[in-house]
Amino acid sequence: MGTITLEKAGQGQSKSAVAAYDAVVIGAGVAGLYQLHRLREMGMSVRAYDTASGVGGTWYWNRYPGARFDSQAEIYQYWFSEELYKSWQPSERFPAQPETERWLNHVADKLDLKKDIQFSTRIASAHFDEAENRWNITTDKGERIQAQFLIACCGMLSAPLSDRFPGQASFKGQIYHTGLWPKTPVDFRGKRVAVVGTGATGIQVIQTIAPEVGSMKVFVRTPQYVIPMKNPKYSAEEWAKWGSQFHQLKKRVRETFAGFDYDFDAGPWADKTHDERTAVLEKLWNDGSLALWLASFPEMFFDEQVSEEVSEFVRVKMRERLQHNPQLCKLLIPSAKDYGFGTHRVPLENRYLEVYLQPNVETVDCQQTPIERIVPEGIQTADGKVHEVDIIVLAVGFDAGSGALSRIDIRGRGGRSLKEQWSQEIRTAMGLQVHGYPNLFTTGAPLAPSAALCNMTTCLQQQVDWISDCIAHLRKQGKTVVEASKDFEDAWVQHHDETAAKTLVVKTDSWYMGSNVDGKPRRLLSYIGGVGHYHAKCDELARTGYPGFDIR
Repeated sequence: MGTITLEKAGQGQSKSAVAAYDAVVIGAGVAGLYQLHRLREMGMSVRAYDTASGVGGTWYWNRYPGARFDSQAEIYQYWFSEELYKSWQPSERFPAQPETERWLNHVADKLDLKKDIQFSTRIASAHFDEAENRWNITTDKGERIQAQFLIACCGMLSAPLSDRFPGQASFKGQIYHTGLWPKTPVDFRGKRVAVVGTGATGIQVIQTIAPEVGSMKVFVRTPQYVIPMKNPKYSAEEWAKWGSQFHQLKKRVRETFAGFDYDFDAGPWADKTHDERTAVLEKLWNDGSLALWLASFPEMFFDEQVSEEVSEFVRVKMRERLQHNPQLCKLLIPSAKDYGFGTHRVPLENRYLEVYLQPNVETVDCQQTPIERIVPEGIQTADGKVHEVDIIVLAVGFDAGSGALSRIDIRGRGGRSLKEQWSQEIRTAMGLQVHGYPNLFTTGAPLAPSAALCNMTTCLQQQVDWISDCIAHLRKQGKTVVEASKDFEDAWVQHHDETAAKTLVVKTDSWYMGSNVDGKPRRLLSYIGGVGHYHAKCDELARTGYPGFDIR
């Protein structure tokens, strides 16, 4: 434990008491758990705080029907312990939320982490004291904490856009946001249900509750390219085979473009005939994973002609499943004028398109008739029609990347406000620090691959390791403060933007660009130069003594 003034932390702390730690970690998800473990290993006094009542982060909150991850179980893993990897047996290739939450509890229990986590507590503010070179932190309960280091492991998709439409409070039925789903199961049997949103989350909900509902209205604004998921069960023998490849997988995921075990290995698009290209696409399509997106041809991110050919390949597959129904194809399949395959988040699904062929399922075109407001009876669209329903499911997304930190009153040197700065322009130094906020480290923050374009366990662990090693370097040198310089941050932002500008991703409106939040500054949230390249840059910084960071 750190030095505690007036009263021991965690035992009836009065509002005048101040708990002091070497470090405070915000969040108890994939990153927060590992960050707590690393800092404790270094002999530091550390406390983690989480709004939830248990560990899991996004896998605690996103317990909506059908929630599951789309990174394979063998690579959605912690890599610091071979024994830990082999101690858990996933039931299938893409486990569902309940199993993932159990896995993260297994990790927390194995490492005895829960004793150093305070649950059901929201960090309300964090102000840097320049005289003491420490962070003064307050919780929603009025507790006061001091820490030398503040490490934000808040998650990239943890600020739900819950108050999305006028009149929500007037609805006589039930409204559920997918990112704030209750622990008690929701009974959809025989109910009139509206689902708003058809991104990755909306798709999972729609395909899962379709067999139960009395009727369903899906409010569609942005069509999605989708890939059918192949999700075989894993036997103990099969998992043992993956365990035998632990070290190869650990090395592989650090080097690939997106932190998966597959990469763009098909060779240049221009060197192949039409039939050879199609064979590559068919093979990866049949894999039933994100490999078609992240391991086929990188040219689709840069070359509009390649993008269109790959997009049309996917459209053909989708049209067949929709039985070439003209209305459904127009509404559910992106066209060339919408955006290209892969420039938007690509969802995996399980008979999602077939849901729309059910007689009790209706689509509402929100491009033609946008949602105007929610009324007591249901949802009113711009044409004046009221769609009467019993339950509304809002799969309307998050203030991604920056939202979780912006919702905390974080103030750095000179009282500068992170929320105010990011409302003007979202900037970071490699997604690890922000100039003007000494001893504040971030994971899953903007301008790093972990903000979106990565197998999250790969990138979050890499950031935690870099942060931990940086703190260890500081302590070894007898220094107390580290802060990214303005010049270093400027150079990274310029490199990030130049890299992004070469791609078609920046031409697409999506949460990747912050387009889903009114007034949010437009910038690609995730670094798109590749996970392997990013990791190499981070390793070089550490190896050369952290140039570009002011250490004092």
